[in-house]
Amino acid sequence: MVEKEEEQPEIKVTDRRKFNFDGTVREGVELEAEKPKAETLVSEPTAETVETYENAPVTEEIDTTPQIEEDEEIPGAEDPASFINFLSTLATNAAAALGAMPHPATGQRSLDLDTGKYWLDVLAMLSEKTRNNLHPQESRLLEGLLSDLRMQYVQLVRMTEEKLKAQAAQKFSANDILGKK
Repeated sequence: MVEKEEEQPEIKVTDRRKFNFDGTVREGVELEAEKPKAETLVSEPTAETVETYENAPVTEEIDTTPQIEEDEEIPGAEDPASFINFLSTLATNAAAALGAMPHPATGQRSLDLDTGKYWLDVLAMLSEKTRNNLHPQESRLLEGLLSDLRMQYVQLVRMTEEKLKAQAAQKFSANDILGKK
């Protein structure tokens, strides 16, 4: 009996971040100046507007989900013991462990992948445990922090592996590996 080989789907991951892990602009990225927001003029309703509104057909489906403005503040963000400040503390510890910023206590940059992974795991646990219990902007912030730190962690692990491979290649020759002298 002939077994068919199942085709594995091809997955392509594209890193669209504009900055490298050290804060420099990535190659080929052009930064755009922030566009000023257009002002919206509000006018008094005219008789025509009121008449049109009153005669408008009623639709059965009405979107009742709250629309959150991007500039809307997160409740309690100014409170020193807020969830946002707590996330900031955890993200700062993770970033310091991954060498993205100086450690808050020592002021020195260092790379500790194990500690960085620990803080990523803590943030992932918080994300899981607080799912559907956060303000939408808090949720977006947590997911954004987590995804950025994960990408940085993966990039650092790959760089470390490549560096170790290069060191091993310099240390051992092909004859050493094959057992020839």
